[in-house]
Amino acid sequence: MLTIETFKALLLGFTIGLTGALVPGPMLFATIELSLKKGWLAGPKVVFGHMLVELVLSVLILFGVASLMGSGTISAISVIGGLALVIFGLLTAKDAKAAASAGIPPGTSGLKLSSSPIALGFFTSVSNPYFWIWWLTAGSALVLRAYELGALVSLAYLLGHWTADLSWFTAVSGSFSRGKTLFSGRTHEMVLYVCGGFLVIFGLYFMLNYNNPIQLS
Repeated sequence: MLTIETFKALLLGFTIGLTGALVPGPMLFATIELSLKKGWLAGPKVVFGHMLVELVLSVLILFGVASLMGSGTISAISVIGGLALVIFGLLTAKDAKAAASAGIPPGTSGLKLSSSPIALGFFTSVSNPYFWIWWLTAGSALVLRAYELGALVSLAYLLGHWTADLSWFTAVSGSFSRGKTLFSGRTHEMVLYVCGGFLVIFGLYFMLNYNNPIQLS
């Protein structure tokens, strides 16, 4: 019975993880940008930074600490994280032309965090209020439910979730890393402009909706 429940948790984690990974967000566009400079390994490294946040949060959920985080905390994350995403997006767009022609990392003029895929995976996770809201509601319920069936089942759920993230973002980075040889300089530049623009849009949306970043039914 334990083996069946473990497999079911693994499959559930993978399915839910893939559903979330396929939705475009700040982490996706940051991964695309870094892949153009650093190659396909940028994707797995970004996911590793993302996994660190989820691992810590899962432990806090199991110990009940996450329940202490209220709407005020989410609002603060929305404002601070949104502002940081706007800055990062503007720097990406500002350096897009130079990055495409000379191969320098976008954002080097001010945001050194962009040089580390792991740090960027961490940053784009903690700055995203949707991430927190999901993990403090549905995510926490799923982790706790799995833990009721045993620590191994809970671990299987997390492994399934991370496998989905790793699979998708590795595929994305693998595809876009080829852009260094397949894309023209102009196309490379336009991709970076699009990534920067989306990051600015996400940041502004988070800041403008800090009081109610998402409606939960």
